[in-house]
Amino acid sequence: MPEQTFSEIDAGREFDWGRTSRDYDRYRPGPPASFYLKLAALDIGRPGQLVLDLGTGTGLVARQFARQGALASGIDVSADQIAMAQAAAARESLSVEFRVAPAEAIPFRRRSFDVISANQCWLYFDTAKVLPEVCRVLKPGGRLLVSHFSFMPRLDPLVRASEQLVLQFNPDWSGADWDGELAAVPRWSRRNFDLVGLFVYDEAIPFTRESWRGRMRALRGIAASLSEVEVEEFDRQHEALLETLAGETFTVWHRLHAQIFCLKADAVSIESE
Repeated sequence: MPEQTFSEIDAGREFDWGRTSRDYDRYRPGPPASFYLKLAALDIGRPGQLVLDLGTGTGLVARQFARQGALASGIDVSADQIAMAQAAAARESLSVEFRVAPAEAIPFRRRSFDVISANQCWLYFDTAKVLPEVCRVLKPGGRLLVSHFSFMPRLDPLVRASEQLVLQFNPDWSGADWDGELAAVPRWSRRNFDLVGLFVYDEAIPFTRESWRGRMRALRGIAASLSEVEVEEFDRQHEALLETLAGETFTVWHRLHAQIFCLKADAVSIESE
């Protein structure tokens, strides 16, 4: 996946993740248990660790870290997503501090966190603004986790068919046909970070026809971009398509990719509060 600027995503077409919040919370799965076991082996998400999740959405990653005993916080630009994250945490009696804020203006004091995570969201950030903020709020020697949890159209015919339908409704959607490739050491990391951990693997994630429909509705290219009428028509056609392609339950291949970076001693940060 080539490094993109925000304006290159979906040809600059506007989208609002808040419009996906209901489906996102109900149907969009977070990374599986295997992902967190691998992170734990690399000292990420342990009990007592101060963790901030950027672009947290409905708080899937932040809530899992909290279940593991970490002191978790999460920020997102969407008030609707944060409201859903707060409600979900309350249902589980999890203590997670969620705030509405962009990653480019992190609302915490310098040297507040041991770990900052960003799952499936780094491409949406202005790295020229995010990186100094990350350096500011990380403790010396702190870790930055950048991860992806993405379905794999080149491994799964059902995914390819669903993506083709998405493109019929939104030709600007640039998320289709991902090849699963990411740079091991991205350009943006080289000034302020050292790569200290990396893993990549594929896992079959279980779905029902209903939950896969909800997962696809929650896409940036569908509910976040289209009108309610268009979303309903997409869902109707997707339901009919799935009835011809899949049983009631099935699995979808996903690739999990995680990079762990250590903050350099001479990292450039923003010192003002």
